[in-house]
Amino acid sequence: MYIPAETGVNEDSCSSKLHTVFGEPRNFDPSFRGPIHNRACTDVLCCVIFVIVILGYIALGTVAWIHGDTRKVVYPTDSHGQFCGQQGTPNTNKAILFYFNILQCANPAVLINLQCPTTQLCVSKCPDRFATYLDMQYNYRYNNSYWEYYRQFCKPGFDNPRKVQRPDASSHLIKSLILQRCFPDFITRNGTLTVANKTDFKDGLGKTRSVIDLRKAANGITSLLDAKEVGMKIFEDYASSWYWILLGLVITMVVSLAFILLLRFTAGVLLWLIIFGVIAVVGYGIWHCYWEFSTLRGKPHSDGDVTISDIGFQTDFRVYLQLSQTWLILMISLSVIEAVIIVILIFLRRRVRIAIALLKEGSRAIGYIMSTLFYPIITFVLLAICIAYWAVIAVFLASSGDAVYKVMSTQDKCMYANLTCDPEKFSQTNVTMVCPGSQCTFAFYGGESLYHHYIFVLQLCNLLVFLWLVNFTIALGQCTLAGAFASYYWALRKPQDIPSCPLFSSFSRAVRYHTGSLAFGSLILAFVQMFRIVLEYLDHKLKGAHNAFARFLICCLKCCFWCLEHFIKFMNRNAYIMMAIYGKSFCTSAKDAFFLLMRNVVRVAVLDKVTDFLLFLGKVLISGSVGVLAFFFFTRKITVIQEEVPSLNYYWVPLLTVIFGSYLIAHGFFNVYAMCVDTLFLCFCEDLERNDGSPLKPFYMSPQLHRILRREQGSKLYASS
Repeated sequence: MYIPAETGVNEDSCSSKLHTVFGEPRNFDPSFRGPIHNRACTDVLCCVIFVIVILGYIALGTVAWIHGDTRKVVYPTDSHGQFCGQQGTPNTNKAILFYFNILQCANPAVLINLQCPTTQLCVSKCPDRFATYLDMQYNYRYNNSYWEYYRQFCKPGFDNPRKVQRPDASSHLIKSLILQRCFPDFITRNGTLTVANKTDFKDGLGKTRSVIDLRKAANGITSLLDAKEVGMKIFEDYASSWYWILLGLVITMVVSLAFILLLRFTAGVLLWLIIFGVIAVVGYGIWHCYWEFSTLRGKPHSDGDVTISDIGFQTDFRVYLQLSQTWLILMISLSVIEAVIIVILIFLRRRVRIAIALLKEGSRAIGYIMSTLFYPIITFVLLAICIAYWAVIAVFLASSGDAVYKVMSTQDKCMYANLTCDPEKFSQTNVTMVCPGSQCTFAFYGGESLYHHYIFVLQLCNLLVFLWLVNFTIALGQCTLAGAFASYYWALRKPQDIPSCPLFSSFSRAVRYHTGSLAFGSLILAFVQMFRIVLEYLDHKLKGAHNAFARFLICCLKCCFWCLEHFIKFMNRNAYIMMAIYGKSFCTSAKDAFFLLMRNVVRVAVLDKVTDFLLFLGKVLISGSVGVLAFFFFTRKITVIQEEVPSLNYYWVPLLTVIFGSYLIAHGFFNVYAMCVDTLFLCFCEDLERNDGSPLKPFYMSPQLHRILRREQGSKLYASS
């Protein structure tokens, strides 16, 4: 098509300095017709390394599977190294782990990792009462049945309740079950922490201990108990509402697909409807919050004056909806969001029009290549495989090794404490003479071989390769979509000149010629992400430290690497677009993309994040609309289908699931759109450099896109002159 070049603005003369620094514009090439088909393999060395790493990853998974045993992670282990509940052992019907003296345990993490320095015994059920060894001895004088109940929590063979307490019998019974282990059943009464209505008790040695000691030994147990209760209720809610959740996600998928199809014909009107729709939805939220706030304030003897801090954390979120402060906070938050959106639209109104023009062109491209809408399914499947394989290897590595036994002693100055021992030969040593009461008990799973010494390193390798594969999967999708949309743009007569099966052809080129380049870019990003994970770990470890400089340094590094990661993602994305078009190596493609963007820095500034902002509003509108519908449904506010609503413990469980899932589905569809817009923008910049709109050098862009972008460029240049 012929589009006459506009006069009055000499863009080349205004940007000659940029062209000098960032390379010369591309020259007209009459043989260029979009993505080059005659190309060679790029970054072959990276491809070879990538294949070797994948083979090594498979070998690592095989070795981990041979040495690992998931039962070591799933099932608790007693002091003899036997699984609780394991078939074919005396513990077949004893699937719960009982701790003789939980006061010896430092924290819950020690308990869960099975490294608490006390005797551990497999039992069929936790005690139904709280009692100490001294309580049993006292009650045994009057009731023999008390001993019969207590003896099931002693080592087999211990049958003398009159003996002074020793490691063969539990010092006290505790009655709550968490993670297949018996933990104290803490109850707070009138602000006082109690166990079995007691605030203190005597341990097996006759020493008076406070319930606070139990709480310190198992810090965080109360939260675990709450988590168990909440988890069971959440599971029940999912079981009774899963089909309604699925229906909500299907509605989101249909709406997202219909939305993108409508953009093909009514992009301008629909995008403005999105903008004003989001403003209207947020405005309604502000009004609703104000109405609820006023209603609660106006009620006599209401909870309007009660604050969130007064009631603390509650698992039933409906409690917070009865507080006026909750609605006030929501109203202020929504008001700020509304103001930010309006201010952005006022100052970027001209750029919004340009972004809409580019989105119109993107809708045409997707309309001609509808198969691109379904490519995210392939990406999702590949990512699911990567995540599942990584998780399986991590579990098998964590469960690798043989049972390691260590000397456990209640004495503080035992010279043999924490040394490895052999339980079969322990009775023949002099350890029990030097440290009376010491035992050889199971500690953890490990080993002395080279493999066991490097399990932590293997876990780090597992994480790094996982990040590499995830980034490679995303990169493959970006390069594939870029090649398909570039085929659309560089077709002079649309749709006649668009090649057949552009998506499949682009995918084949990416896999056949550019696996090494995609692996190279993905590896760079994986290293940065790995370093960020290490920084997050160090920051977590330094939270309790008093070294302010170290925390400040970690915070600065986290900020710098966050910026670096996002910059690399931006450069990789544009490098894959250039790679899909010209078939060059990763470094060359990244350099060409960077120079092209810098030569068109004014246009980049015009469109940067504006299209992303519009697409984000689209995601918010779709997920928010489905979320509002789900809210009215699960709260029984739709009278027509009120009887169909399942009985729920927490209505926010399916509601949040629907909102989050709807956003992810909309994000998958709109990501295709975003990749389309980025590809068309780079092609547009190339088009302006290659062609001038004359009959011999016609533009490949649509007349509408050319007109609005050149008009914006001209106004910017006039303003700067």
